[in-house]
Amino acid sequence: MSAAADSPAGRGEGDSPPACRLYLISPPAFAPREFVRKLERALAGGDVAAFQLRLKPASDEEVLEAGRLLMPICHAHDVAFIVNDRPDLAVQLGADGVHIGQSDMDVRSARRIVGHERDIGVTCHASRHLAYVAGEQGADYVAFGAFFPSPTKDSGHRADPELLRIWHETTEIPSVAIGGITAENCAPLVEAGADFLAVSSWVWRHPEGPARAVADLNRAIGKALARRGAEPS
Repeated sequence: MSAAADSPAGRGEGDSPPACRLYLISPPAFAPREFVRKLERALAGGDVAAFQLRLKPASDEEVLEAGRLLMPICHAHDVAFIVNDRPDLAVQLGADGVHIGQSDMDVRSARRIVGHERDIGVTCHASRHLAYVAGEQGADYVAFGAFFPSPTKDSGHRADPELLRIWHETTEIPSVAIGGITAENCAPLVEAGADFLAVSSWVWRHPEGPARAVADLNRAIGKALARRGAEPS
């Protein structure tokens, strides 16, 4: 089974999923009750492996309120629900995993909080070294980027698709590509071996709506997988 078949938090079941899947990230700020419909439309647009709740800045109660509204929608679509930065809130919500950055706690500390039944993902910017360290500490996936300029977050780091290719060929830990990804520019990342494409603003701000954005991204992934030599499901 390919790395991508084990989607974040291992929620994939049934037929083997594609070798590269979508990983949606929430806008940094939104009204949770108004966002419910937008998330439902996005998940109706096609295959999505995971959704990360990334509210910045937000109080604990705001994160918990959003999580309680959005996580059931994700699970109804068999989509893993990931909380950004806060392993304690991930546990409190019963989320499927947590994503931590380099300025947050390390993987071992996060693991002591979330246990082994939840996934831990780690931001590794454009560094294989950081990714190897995360892997050695038990990370379930690593995220590389930014591959393109992003209106959501200026990471100050620029990654090259060759990083994904080397990682794909030398390790079994799934990789997430992030940063300014669209249906028009994602092909080189898929062909290089990315297991997941993390997308935020392009989906939520798409002029034809999030369902169309997700459909277009899945179509682009499928074409790129065919060139990569993998069969999309």
